[in-house]
Order: sequence, then structure tokens, then C-alpha cells
Amino acid sequence: MTPRTHATLALALVALAVLVAGCAGPNPLVNTPGTHGVAGFWTGVWHGLICCVTFLISLFNRNVHLYEVHNNGTWYNLGFLLGASASLGGIGRSSRRRG
Repeated sequence: MTPRTHATLALALVALAVLVAGCAGPNPLVNTPGTHGVAGFWTGVWHGLICCVTFLISLFNRNVHLYEVHNNGTWYNLGFLLGASASLGGIGRSSRRRG
């Protein structure tokens, strides 16, 4: 790759990061009970594990959502992240020996 290509790629990645970060914001429903109460760590792990299936269903059903907004904050987010990384193959992949 040429230096110009590297610069263009870096600029595109920065622009994408800024665009995605623009969607982030505080969740006003944190720690407020939903239909089944407040989602915690283990619920986050479960939602992360089934995120691929949930996403596909959410394309056709407006009542199905990928992420539980009635959660307890950091612990739910950590559980969701761990579950999603396990579901998407992110845990331990970099530690494999290439051969």
C-alpha cells in the first residue's frame, strides 16, 4: 500500500468512528424497571449470545429489539459485550497459532 492509500484509509476510519460515535448517548431508561424488571449481567450475557438471531428476527418484527434498554448500566453492558464476543467468535481467536 502506498502512503496515500494509508492516509485515505485512516481518514475513512476516523470518519466512520465519528459517525458511529454520534449515535452514542446516555440511556434515560437505565435502572428503570421494564416488563420483566431491570436486566443485569447474566441477562446481558444471554442477549449477547443470541444477538445474531435477535438481529435477524428484528428485521421482520418491530417488537423485537437487539438490546434491552431497561438495564442496570455497566454490568449489563459488560455481559452483553462478553456474550456478543463469544457469539461472534471474538474470544480466544487471536491466541490461536497460525500454521
